[in-house]
Amino acid sequence: MRHLIYITLCLFGLSATAQSTILINNVVIFNGKDEKTITGNVLVVNNLIQKISTAPIPTNKSGKTIIIDGKGKFLMPGLIDAHWHSILTASTMDELMYAEPGYVFIKAGDEAANTLMRGFTSVRDLGGPSFGLKKAIDDGVIDGPRIWPSGSIISQTSGHGDFRSVNERPVSLGGCLHHSEEIGGATIADGKDAVLVAVRENLKRGASQIKLTAGGGASSVFDPLDVSQYTEEELRAAVEAAEDWGTYVTVHAYTPRAVQKAIAAGVKCIDHGHLLDDETLKLIGEKGIWLSMQPLDSTTNAGANEEQKQKKYDIATGTERIYSSVKKYNLKLAWGTDLLFNPAANSKQTATIPLMDKWFTPFEVLRMITHDNGELLAFSGKRSPYREGKLGVLEEGAYADMILVDGNPLSNLKLMEDYNKNFVLIMKNGVVYKNTIQ
Repeated sequence: MRHLIYITLCLFGLSATAQSTILINNVVIFNGKDEKTITGNVLVVNNLIQKISTAPIPTNKSGKTIIIDGKGKFLMPGLIDAHWHSILTASTMDELMYAEPGYVFIKAGDEAANTLMRGFTSVRDLGGPSFGLKKAIDDGVIDGPRIWPSGSIISQTSGHGDFRSVNERPVSLGGCLHHSEEIGGATIADGKDAVLVAVRENLKRGASQIKLTAGGGASSVFDPLDVSQYTEEELRAAVEAAEDWGTYVTVHAYTPRAVQKAIAAGVKCIDHGHLLDDETLKLIGEKGIWLSMQPLDSTTNAGANEEQKQKKYDIATGTERIYSSVKKYNLKLAWGTDLLFNPAANSKQTATIPLMDKWFTPFEVLRMITHDNGELLAFSGKRSPYREGKLGVLEEGAYADMILVDGNPLSNLKLMEDYNKNFVLIMKNGVVYKNTIQ
């Protein structure tokens, strides 16, 4: 793809290091924030949006501006997945645990390019060794979305991020590091001091936010869904260490006890929360805590045992009630997919977007997956790896991350599902990765 971009620049008389100017004319512009759209033109200089206007935008006479006729199609900010696993989603569990690590990382690089081609220009990676992948994307070695990495999933012994077999002892009891720990997928940390080390290690490697598991999960083997994980002291230690670096902690948690303990410890974001009660939802709203949800169903990956299937079913039953309570409790809601260990399902990354219109208007959904998710990314403060422009919006000074849709998703969210057909242009950081406008 990079070679194609270089050839395109040369055809227009531009070197790969020269200033790049792209003018997209005649598009219906959804800015990510407002339901009302405008028909106009967008000027991109290098990696930022320089001008948006309903009037024609003049270009210099050098002929070095690439002009794209949008033909009246729908221009919107690039999609943002607030709960993605760049490495874990590219391989099965068996591949992650038993395959040569190089194979796993090569598959992740290929999947990163696929993710971008689905219109996702940014992802918040909530666990896994994605630092090298992020650097490869940022350096132009491979194509992919912007990544906000968390680093390894920090878990207590027997927690949701403990991938050991029942007969493997933790290091603290004389055992060895598990393969998932050796490759940076997870860190088992028990006690305040160990949690501090785990958090600081991820921050040293470039984490933009920190992820801990505070409760049971569906895919894990040894932790029932109802259990709470980590003491309040341990969680508070993670929060303090993250705040010392100007960022925040998010926790994997479903139940009221797990979430209320995390909130008491100062956690600023909850991922999942499908089994919460009204008291906890009200508390989340009052404190302005982010709730990062997914419209999960009861589908499980191949090989799931009966207990895992039941846990996934229990989680799915809570989806309806939580989404129906969002407006009642004025929740700050983010959207993500949390796909992992099932590479064949990744092509459905946009498929849950149309499902959201059961609880929200198309505008509310589009705002959530662009502007609102962008606000959550910015919550990392100076630990955010991309701070030159705004994200999740189309406005002057924002990053030139956008997709052009053949049709209007404000009236038909189903258009978001068939990205191959309906996303006719994909741009990230001012670079066109796809252009099939007819």
